[in-house]
Amino acid sequence: MSRAAGHYASRTIYCELFVNADYRGVYMLQEKIKVDGNRVDLVDLENSDNAVPEITGGYIIKADKTTGGDPVAFVMNGNNMNGYDETIDFIHDTPEPEVITGQQAAYIEYVFRDLENKTNANNSSVTNGFPAIIDVPTFLDYMLVSELGSSVDAYKFSTFFHKDRGGKLRAGPVWDFNYGFGMVGGQTDPRSKTTDWQFENGNNEGPRFFRQMFYNPEYRCYLAKRWNSLTQAGMPLNVSSIQNDIESVKSQLIAAAARDEERWHTIGNFDDQITFVKQFIQDRSTWMTNNLGSFSGCANPVIPQLVINEIMYNAPAGPAGSSNDLEFIEIKNQGSSPVNLSGLYFAGLGLSYQFPPNTSVDAGGFLVIASNPTAFAAKYGFQPFGQFTRNLSNRSQRLLLSDAFGNIIDDVTYSDSAPWPTSADGGGKSLELKTPLADNNSAANWAVRALEGGSPGADNFGSLPVTLIHFNAIAEKSGVTLLWRVADEIDVDRYVVEAAQDGKNFVTIGEVAAMGKAEYIFLDPESAAGRIYYQLKSIDMDGTFAYSKIVVIRRDLADKTNIFPNPASDKVMFNLSGSWRGGVSVSVISLNGQVLRSGELIQKSTGHINISELPAGKYILQFRGQEDIVSKLINIVR
Repeated sequence: MSRAAGHYASRTIYCELFVNADYRGVYMLQEKIKVDGNRVDLVDLENSDNAVPEITGGYIIKADKTTGGDPVAFVMNGNNMNGYDETIDFIHDTPEPEVITGQQAAYIEYVFRDLENKTNANNSSVTNGFPAIIDVPTFLDYMLVSELGSSVDAYKFSTFFHKDRGGKLRAGPVWDFNYGFGMVGGQTDPRSKTTDWQFENGNNEGPRFFRQMFYNPEYRCYLAKRWNSLTQAGMPLNVSSIQNDIESVKSQLIAAAARDEERWHTIGNFDDQITFVKQFIQDRSTWMTNNLGSFSGCANPVIPQLVINEIMYNAPAGPAGSSNDLEFIEIKNQGSSPVNLSGLYFAGLGLSYQFPPNTSVDAGGFLVIASNPTAFAAKYGFQPFGQFTRNLSNRSQRLLLSDAFGNIIDDVTYSDSAPWPTSADGGGKSLELKTPLADNNSAANWAVRALEGGSPGADNFGSLPVTLIHFNAIAEKSGVTLLWRVADEIDVDRYVVEAAQDGKNFVTIGEVAAMGKAEYIFLDPESAAGRIYYQLKSIDMDGTFAYSKIVVIRRDLADKTNIFPNPASDKVMFNLSGSWRGGVSVSVISLNGQVLRSGELIQKSTGHINISELPAGKYILQFRGQEDIVSKLINIVR
């Protein structure tokens, strides 16, 4: 059931066992849970990985008995229900107890303590609550599969967790259901029943965070929503689907079951056992549906219009000689308003990235996350938005962009094989979506882009042979400075700068000759006091032309917006005065248009933004209100 729901689960096969010709009956041969590209796909953690980001993964840890001789790593408390102070032992699986370092052990314990504290506080914030540190969909599915099986050991014994480098804590893989589905060793077990939740039944309840999350309204809503989805016709937890699977397995086992019964006399009537399990699942499913509650509160979440628009998965070698250094993913905002990226992350294993809290991407804007920001900046001339962990597969990989509660924003599985464009498999070419609104899971909607001489994230002036990478209006004492950067400039004659006070009736205020440069600058010393709108008109040698997007600035607010120091190295202070409507957001934007840092000011006129981790260079400090935008140029020095 767990595998069919989309998670790795141990592969199994039924067999009949003989030991030196002594028949031992029916067994299940099962692969062990371990770190492996085909099992739990985590990065290998070395003894030297004792600092961030290396120390963050990968780990497999379990709550379990210590009968195997492994030492207890740490102990957590249970729910303390019915006067019973339950404790849960956690044991290191990978790295093994004898090789895990003290720093690594302390780190993974901190993750669990942090989860306990956040669930104790009922904190479901996507920026600093439990959804910020756990992969919620894995916990939802782990609980649903375990509860449908009414597994007595689901939370306290054989309870696995895993965490990849740079990723969130994930529940699973599922393991050990021999005390479940109402039976133990062929006999009914009163602890595994069709009623009651196993995380609060007074026995083997496990660490308290499971129960605390269940009673968090937002988590509970998504648990009910996921249950509704998984129990639909043809889905993994649908009763009819499961009963059909049982019948299929029964047909494989029926002859062997008779031989096993003859050897051990523990099965009894095989058909009666099958009937019992099928009825148990039916009754358990009905009870869960009746007791999970409504999911109306999370039935229709607002999904931002973010699109995975470009993928460089098999890049040419970077400065260090590794093709992995120049891998990147471009994401574009196709919506008409900025998107707050808090809580968004790439789900699944193989690639990890969590968007920093309170960052954003503008309407129509783009961002790039890269494998190696230094190598990327050296190649393409601007800093990427962030750095992902692990690497993109050179063959095929699923890229699943999700919010903190598992709502899918975009889902792409690319391939290096036809019908996907195969020439993107190396040679400095990327996959690029032909039209951002097209279905990006269809190979037919992707094309190959050669990036030599260009860069990710650029937009064309219509069909003209020039690519506009960014266009910004900067308020300065001398007037408004317009900056724009281009690439692939072929046969362009000139750029005409146009302005309008109403955003409609544009007039020409100047021209700049095209000179094959990457970046152009134009000063408007006569800018008006109120809002002023600017656009560029690119004119080709043959007279054809196309327009850029429109940028807007309000000069009177800009004159009353003070920033200091400038140049700066650690942080930039600012003081806003004038009439701003609503709250004001502040962002640091690269000259390529990427939002690198952002924050929100609510009814405040002063503040600062941290720039200590940004490389030296020129950036735009932008203030955005409900109606107005002010941009300033800042210089970061090191």
